[in-house]
Amino acid sequence: MNPLGIHALVWAGDLGPESTRRVISQTRRAGYDLIELSLHGSQLMDLALTRDLLQEHGLQVGCSRGLTFAADVSSEDPHVVARGVALLEEGVSITHALGGHYFGGILYGAMAKYAHPCTVQGRRNAVAAVKRVAAFAGERGVILGLEVVNRYESNLLNTATQALAMIDAVGAPNVKVHLDTYHMNIEEVDFMQPVLACREQLGYVHIGESHRGYLGSGTIDFAQFFKALALIDYQGVVTFESFSSTVVNEELSNALAIWRNLWGDGMDLALHAHGFMVQGLHAARMGLAHCAPAK
Repeated sequence: MNPLGIHALVWAGDLGPESTRRVISQTRRAGYDLIELSLHGSQLMDLALTRDLLQEHGLQVGCSRGLTFAADVSSEDPHVVARGVALLEEGVSITHALGGHYFGGILYGAMAKYAHPCTVQGRRNAVAAVKRVAAFAGERGVILGLEVVNRYESNLLNTATQALAMIDAVGAPNVKVHLDTYHMNIEEVDFMQPVLACREQLGYVHIGESHRGYLGSGTIDFAQFFKALALIDYQGVVTFESFSSTVVNEELSNALAIWRNLWGDGMDLALHAHGFMVQGLHAARMGLAHCAPAK
C-alpha cells in the first residue's frame, strides 16, 4: 500500500507550536503516514519542536510552497527571480531540517492568475531556477516536485506533458512530476493518460475532489485515476488535500480562493478520506491482479 498523507490545512491554518502539536497528533490519530506542511508563514514554525513531534508520532513529512509575483522565478526581472530562488532554497532547507525528503508545489512561478502567457525568457529563467534549486536539494537528499496546476494558478505548467517537458529541460534526476486530481479535472483529457505518460517521473500525488470537499461527493473519476496508478505500479505517497473556510491560512486560502465552508469536522473528513483512498487503491491493484494472465 502506498504511504498516505494529509495536508496540514485540514487541521490548522498556521504552524505555531500549539497548532503544530494538533496537526501532528491528529494526523497520526487518523491513521496517516505523512503530514504535508505548507511553508506559507513558515517563519512561525519551531523546527526543533516539529521534528521532535514527527519522530515521537512516527510520521514522515513533506513540504510545499507556492511563490508570489514578487518572487516569481518565471519573471524577466533577475532581482525577482533571485528572491524566488532564495525562497525555494529556504523551503528545501526547512524540509531537510525536519527530516523530510520531498519539497513540492508551484516551484516554477507565481501561484496566481496571470494576465498574459509566459514569455520565452520567463520560461528560460524558470528552468534555470529549478535547475539551481535541484542541485541545492540534491545535496540534501530532497526531491523537488513540480505540481501541475490549473490555468488560474499558473501560466506555465497546466498539464503533465508540460511538466515532463520542463523536467527534460532541467535535466536533474531529483525533479519529478506532482499530479493533483483537482487540477487534472480542469485541464487534462482524462485521469488515465497523464499518469501513464509520467510513469517513473511521477514523484508525488495529491488526491482532491472537484470542489475540494469530501472525496466521492464531486465529479472526479477516482477509479480511473487509481487504476492508472496501479498500471504504472506507483509506490509513492498519495496525499489527501482539502480546503474549507473552517480552517484559514489567509495567504494560502485566499490564493486558492477558498470562499466556502465545505466541511466543519476535520477528523471526520480525514477518516473518510483515509478509508476512501485505502479502498480505491486496493481495489485498483486487485482488479489488475485478477486480469493478469495465469502462469
